[in-house]
Amino acid sequence: MLFYVSVILLTGLVMAKVIRLLKLPNVTGYLLGGLLIGPSVLGIIPRDVVGSFSIISEAALAFIAYSIGSELNIEHLKKIGKGVVLITFLEAIGATLCVTLGMIFIFRQPVHLSIVLGAIGAATAPAATLMVVKQYNAKGPLVDTLLPVVAMDDAVCIMIFGIASAIAKILLEGVESVSLASLILSPIFEIIGALALGFFMGFILAWISKKVKGEDELLSVIIAFIFLTTGLSIQFNFSSLLSCMMLGTTLTNILPHNKRVFTVIEHFTPPLLVLFFTISGVELNLSILKSVGLIGIAYVVLRAVGKMLGGYLGAAAAKSPKTVRNYLGFALLPQAGVAIGLSMVAQRILPAPYGDEIRTVILAAVIIYELIGPPLAKFALVKAGEIQSE
Repeated sequence: MLFYVSVILLTGLVMAKVIRLLKLPNVTGYLLGGLLIGPSVLGIIPRDVVGSFSIISEAALAFIAYSIGSELNIEHLKKIGKGVVLITFLEAIGATLCVTLGMIFIFRQPVHLSIVLGAIGAATAPAATLMVVKQYNAKGPLVDTLLPVVAMDDAVCIMIFGIASAIAKILLEGVESVSLASLILSPIFEIIGALALGFFMGFILAWISKKVKGEDELLSVIIAFIFLTTGLSIQFNFSSLLSCMMLGTTLTNILPHNKRVFTVIEHFTPPLLVLFFTISGVELNLSILKSVGLIGIAYVVLRAVGKMLGGYLGAAAAKSPKTVRNYLGFALLPQAGVAIGLSMVAQRILPAPYGDEIRTVILAAVIIYELIGPPLAKFALVKAGEIQSE
């Protein structure tokens, strides 16, 4: 396993150097490097060991969520306005409606399959977008809007999926066979539980961090709390992304002037993030693309249209600057962890072949979105004039 980890890490770094010559983001290089050495191409990393890297992916997502949470400072959010919440709801609902209505009326898919697929379409993967923002030191109104939007997107998506799955079950089985209240309330309880856990852990960590002097000790304490929050979230079936995001949000609001609790992890996360994205490339299975067909392509296009249209309408309603209105949607396209997780839930709750079809479509879409998402995020930031360094 250590040999495989070293190969993954080195491949990601080398491919990032190569891809940079084409003026593409590092993330694209990591994903392509992983795809190259993974089972779909060269097979240097065997398929039977791919699942063993899940702990690395879980840890990386926790740190990404923690970093996003650090951007949700209440004073800062007041400055950029209440419109961020409106934008988040409209971009999520825009994707959901476009996918759902397109599948029902254009591609004549069953209603229950269409609404569940549409709900999953709301999910946006924050990791790739955040990496592009950091790589190019991007700053400006678009970044100030983008980071809180992707941070809140998961909560909105989980709620939409809960309602959609309840409706799908009723359509398939009838009202008597399912408790509508429980299916709608369960995702709400999951969100509240995740946020409560993150707040509690953040409150304790804020108190402890005041008493820690050295940076090495502080780094160890923060890593321990991020892992503890993640582990407890998994144990209680909460969203670990939301919990770790709330952990960072609590810290940045309790200790607004203590930047050490966020800058100190920058010594730890770079190799972890290289591993995470390269492993994501290793996990991509190109053979899935053959079995998806027109429905898969339709999902990718309809979701992209919904994200862009919803982002534009939300930014217009919030009276955001023109650059935010025009380019926000491009940076919201990446899709990964949450969408894959929800597709697994859909596979369990919908009978064959509907659940299997949703899972296949989402996995194929992830391959496409994760490869085109980072370059499009860079394109949006360049067009908005917010990239400070190449």
